[in-house]
Amino acid sequence: MATQRTPEALMDQVRAFRQACVIIAATELDVFTLLDKQPLGATALAGRLKADPRALAVLLDALAAMELLTKRDGRYQVPADVADVLTETGAHCMLGMAQHLGNCLRRWGQLAEVVMTGRPAAREPSVRGADGDTASFIRAMHEISAPVAAGLIGSLGPLGFSHVLDLGGASGSWTIPLLRLNPGSKATIFDLPGVIPMAADLMKKVGLSDRVRLVAGDFYDDALPAGADMAWVSAIVHQNSREENRTLFGKIFAALVPGGRILIRDIVMDEARTRPVMGALFAVNMLVATSGGGTFTFNELREDLADAGFVDARLLLAGEAIDSVVAATKPR
Repeated sequence: MATQRTPEALMDQVRAFRQACVIIAATELDVFTLLDKQPLGATALAGRLKADPRALAVLLDALAAMELLTKRDGRYQVPADVADVLTETGAHCMLGMAQHLGNCLRRWGQLAEVVMTGRPAAREPSVRGADGDTASFIRAMHEISAPVAAGLIGSLGPLGFSHVLDLGGASGSWTIPLLRLNPGSKATIFDLPGVIPMAADLMKKVGLSDRVRLVAGDFYDDALPAGADMAWVSAIVHQNSREENRTLFGKIFAALVPGGRILIRDIVMDEARTRPVMGALFAVNMLVATSGGGTFTFNELREDLADAGFVDARLLLAGEAIDSVVAATKPR
C-alpha cells in the first residue's frame, strides 16, 4: 500500500532544496574551513572572501539557525561535528562532494526544460570556476570511494589477477585495495592528463608507485593500454548511452588478454527500473548531465557485454547504490 502523505509532508519535500542551497553555498565559499581556523564576524569574513558583507551575513545567520554554525557576540564558529565533515582538514572530510553537489544542483534546477527538450542542462560553473569544479569532482569521487573501497573489494573474494587496468581510475582509490588485497599484482591507471598527477601523488603517499603504471588518455578517443588480465570499470557506465557502453566494452575486450575479466562497479536496476530508489534518482542526475547516460538493468549490461564479445556475465554483488558489481570474461 502506498504511504499516505499529508500536504505538509509533501511540501517539506518540496522545500528541502533550501537548506541544501545554504550548505552548498557555504562549501563553495569554503566558509567552514575559514571559520574553523578563527571565529570571525560577517564583515571580517566578507573581507577575506571579497564578498558582500550584507549577503554573507544572511548566509551565516541561516547556517547558525540550522545549527551548522554557532553565533556569539557577532562572531561565527564551526561546531566540531560539522568541521569534521565540511572543512579541508576534517577527519571525515566530504567538502569535495558537497561542492560537486552544487554543480549537480544547478543542473537539476533545469530538469523541466531537460524533459521538454531531451537535451542535458546547460553547464554553469560555480564561483570556484571550471577548473575548481573539476578538482571538486575528482576529490568527491575519492571521498566517497576511499571509505568503502577496501570492504567492497574484499567482499568479492580472491580475484586472481596479475595486472588490473583501472579505467578512469582518478586518484587511485580503487587501485589501492585491489593491489593490497592481491599481493604480487600490478596496475595501470588510465585517466585524463589533468587527473594523472593526482593519482601519482596518492600512489606515492601510500607506497604503491612501484606497482602502478600511470597512462594519460581519453577512453572515448584513445586505444586502451593492452596486456591486463582484469579491467576495473568503476562508476563509468552510467555516464554513457548503451551504444557508448558497447563501444567502450569493445575497447576493453581488445585490451584484455584472452581469459581476462571485466568487473563493472555501478548501479544495477531491477527490470521495472524503480529499484533501487537511489538508482532511479541517479538516472535523473544523468539525464540532466549527459546526452545519453542513465542507469541500467543487469540484462542490459549483459547484452552490451555480449555484443563486445564477453561471455559468462554474472552479478557478483547487488547493492542499493553504486555498489553493485557485474563481471564477464573474454574467452581464451
